[in-house]
Amino acid sequence: MSAALEPPADDLNLADQAHARLRRLILMRELPGGTFVVEGKLAEQLNISRTPMREAILRLAAEGLLVKQGSRSFAVRRVMPTEFFQSMRMREVLECEAIRLSIGKIPLAVVEAVRRDIAHLANAPSQDRAHWDADDRIHLMFPEASGNAVLAGLIRQLRETTRLFEISSPFLRVKQDGAEHLDILAAYVTGDAGAAMAAMRAHLRNLQSDAMQILSGAA
Repeated sequence: MSAALEPPADDLNLADQAHARLRRLILMRELPGGTFVVEGKLAEQLNISRTPMREAILRLAAEGLLVKQGSRSFAVRRVMPTEFFQSMRMREVLECEAIRLSIGKIPLAVVEAVRRDIAHLANAPSQDRAHWDADDRIHLMFPEASGNAVLAGLIRQLRETTRLFEISSPFLRVKQDGAEHLDILAAYVTGDAGAAMAAMRAHLRNLQSDAMQILSGAA
């Protein structure tokens, strides 16, 4: 491609910024499933021009976080219960395998730092950005240390799918999450892969049980 046809470097940088910020809005529950994404409004809200915002929207559509609605509109993808539960079942398999592969590979200082953050957030009143950041840290630290990049990529994709479902059906289980995450870490630092895998499996199944109660109206 000739230099004349390449977008200016500043535009590329702004497009990356728009992509990162819009992606975070989606994954941090601020744009729930089914929400229409209005290019001009978002560009104004994020103080970014419309061209890089348009590029960010197209990238997020290609990644599956946005879906086309009509000829020119996009909306945040809405995840249905069947897809959520199927994805959670796959997370059980893959995240337990990630723990098995990562045993002994994560420095204890890193595990302790995550443990402190989770313990601090356990008394938070709701699932805010700090909660989701901590949730990402604990659930991604094992696949990232597993040595299997494909496994890590699949877990990231599945977590995004289940997060989209949780945006539309929020789980008010901050304290439970904290306790279950601490159980996972406590088992991990002992080097007992079986115990750590069991703690992860129990946590993911509890999430599914809570979701089922919400859907059935029992919660």
